[in-house]
Amino acid sequence: MCGIAGVIEPPYHGAASSTVLEAMCRVIRHRGPDASGIHIDDRVGLGSQRLAIIDLADGNQPICNEDGSIWVVQNGEIYNHVAVRRELEKRGHRFRTSHADTEVLVHAYEEWGESFAEHLEGMFAIAVWDARAQQLVLVRDRIGIKPLYFCWRNGRLIFASEIKAILEHPAAERGIDPQSVYDYLGWEFVPGPATMYRDIKKLMPGHLLVWKNESIGVHQWWDISYEPVEASTEEYERRIRDGLRESVGKRLMSDVPLGVFLSGGMDSTAVLAQVAELTTEKIRTFTIGYADPSFSELEYAHYAAKHYGTEHRDVIIEPITPDLIERCVWHLDEPMTDLSAMPLYLLCNAAREDVAVCLSGEGGDEVFVGYDRYVASKIDRYWSVVPSFLRRGLIEPLVDRLPDQRQKKGAINMLKRFMQGSAKPAEAGAMRWQYFSSAEQDALLFNERFRTQIQTDPFGPMLRALEGKNFPTQLDRELYTDLRFTMPDSVLMKVDKMSMASSLEVRVPFLDHHLVEYAATLPASVRFPRLDRRAIYRSAVAPLLPEKILKRGKQGYSLPIKNWLREDLKDWMIGLFNESDLIREYLCREYIDRMIGEHMAMTHNHNHTLWALINLELWHRVYIRQEAPTFVT
Repeated sequence: MCGIAGVIEPPYHGAASSTVLEAMCRVIRHRGPDASGIHIDDRVGLGSQRLAIIDLADGNQPICNEDGSIWVVQNGEIYNHVAVRRELEKRGHRFRTSHADTEVLVHAYEEWGESFAEHLEGMFAIAVWDARAQQLVLVRDRIGIKPLYFCWRNGRLIFASEIKAILEHPAAERGIDPQSVYDYLGWEFVPGPATMYRDIKKLMPGHLLVWKNESIGVHQWWDISYEPVEASTEEYERRIRDGLRESVGKRLMSDVPLGVFLSGGMDSTAVLAQVAELTTEKIRTFTIGYADPSFSELEYAHYAAKHYGTEHRDVIIEPITPDLIERCVWHLDEPMTDLSAMPLYLLCNAAREDVAVCLSGEGGDEVFVGYDRYVASKIDRYWSVVPSFLRRGLIEPLVDRLPDQRQKKGAINMLKRFMQGSAKPAEAGAMRWQYFSSAEQDALLFNERFRTQIQTDPFGPMLRALEGKNFPTQLDRELYTDLRFTMPDSVLMKVDKMSMASSLEVRVPFLDHHLVEYAATLPASVRFPRLDRRAIYRSAVAPLLPEKILKRGKQGYSLPIKNWLREDLKDWMIGLFNESDLIREYLCREYIDRMIGEHMAMTHNHNHTLWALINLELWHRVYIRQEAPTFVT
C-alpha cells in the first residue's frame, strides 16, 4: 500500500523537477511512511511513498524492468501476484525481487500492454511509464477501492493518490467548481469524475488513462452486467459462501500483523468467521462504541468477539472536537459528509497501534441488498397508488410536523425520512433516500448569483452514470447505481482516506470482483423477495454465524452528530458560519439561520445540511483560502 504521484511536463517546460515531486510525495507521506522514491526521465516524473506490506526488504518503488525502459508505481495490493508471476516466468520474464507484487506489474505490462490490468485481482491505482513508446498509462481497479486523481491543463498532466499532492505542483490552480458545490450539498459527496476543484478530475473505477503524443485518452476497461441465472437455492448459497471464503483467503496475504473491523453485523462477522476458519493465529478485532446506546454496536461486537475467541478492543467515541473535524477534512481533500468518517478515522488510529492491515465488511450492502433504501423503494410502489390529495395534501404535512427524535432511527424518524424521499422524482429509484436536499431547499439556500452558474438537476449525475445501461429489474438498476455511482466517491473514498491517514491498509473482501460478478447473476426474486432484503445472502452465511447476529437489525458506524450540533458543537458551528466567505458568496444566510433554529427546536432534523456546510467551510478555509490548519500535518 502506498501513495503515488507523478507529472508529465509540457514541451516548453523542460525536465520534471525532483523538488516538486518530493513535495508532492511529502504531503502524502502518511500513506506510506516506510520508504520514498522518485524516478525522472526528462519531462516525466514518478514518485512513491511506500507502506511496506508485502516483500518488506525489496519492494520499494518505483520499480523498473531489466533495461530501465518501463517504470511502475502503484498504490494497492495485487492478490494474485504469485500466480501472475509464475505465468510471466513461464513466458521468459525474469524477476529481481523475491515476491514484490509491484514488480509483477512491470512484466505484466511488458507482456500484455494496456490490457495488463485485466489479468490482475486486487485493489490498485497504477502508473506505468513506457520510455520506448513514450507513453504513460494510468489505471484504476475495477471497483474503485483505490483513488486516483489527475489534472490535465495546458499540456501538463499531474496525477496522484490524493488531491493535496496535485496541489503541491506550482502550476495547479485551486479554483472551485460551482456545480460540484451544488451536487455535494445534495449527495454529501462530489460525484465523479468531477471533484470540488475545477481542473482536477477522478479517474473513474475500471478506467484507464493513456498519455501519448501530447494528448490524453480515457476509456473504460471493466464494467458489470446484471444477467440472472437460475439455479437451486443450495447452489446460490454454496457459491456465495465459497466466493466469500476465497476472497477472504486472498486478503490474508501479508508480511505484517493483520486484524478485522467488527461491528457485530452480518458482514463484518461473516468476514471474521471466514478468517477464523482460515487461520490458526489469534485474531485481533476492533469496534467503535458510543455512550448513546441507540448509536452503539458494542453488545453485538462483544458477542461475536467472544464467539470466535478474538483479542478484542473497543474504541469509545466521545463528542468530537473541532480539531478532529478539521483533521478529517484535511485528509479527505474535498468535503464528504458521511457521518461514519470520523469514527472510522479514530478506529483506524487505534487499530494501527496493533496491526498494519485490517479486513472490513464494506461493500456487503451494495453487493447483497443491505440498505434500508431498497426497502423504501419497494414500499413506495404501493404508497404511490394512494391518491395524491391524501399523500401530498394531508399525510405528508402531518408527518412533517412531527418532532425529530434524539435516537438514530426510531419509527418517527424513519417515517419522516421515508416521506422526504418519496416526494422526490421516482426515476431516481432508491437514491431518493440517499439525496439530502430538495427543490424547495435549493431555492432558499442558494443565492441568485450562484444559481446562474449551475444546473439545478439533482439526479443528473446519477442518470448520466446510467446512460446506455439496460437492467433486467429495478433492483438491478438500483444496485448498479450504488456500486458504480455512489460507493466509489462516498464509502470507498472515506475508507481509503481515513485508513491511510493512519498508515493502515484496509481490505474489503465483499468487493472481490469475482464475488461481485457472481452476485450480479442472482435473480432479484432470490436476493430481495417481498421486503426481505439480503434474503439469499442471509441464508448463505447462516451456517457461519450465531443466530443472535443473523437476527439483529442493521446499524452501521455513525455518530450522534444531530445531537452534538444542538449541544457541544452549536456555538462553534454558528461561529464558522458567521465568518464564512463562502456562505456570503454562494448562499442565503437567513435560510441557514432558519435551519439552525428549527434544528435546535427539534421541529426538523437539518443535521445533514448543517454538517455538509460545516465541512464545506472547513475545506474552503484550508484548500482554497490556504489558511494553515490548526493541527500539525
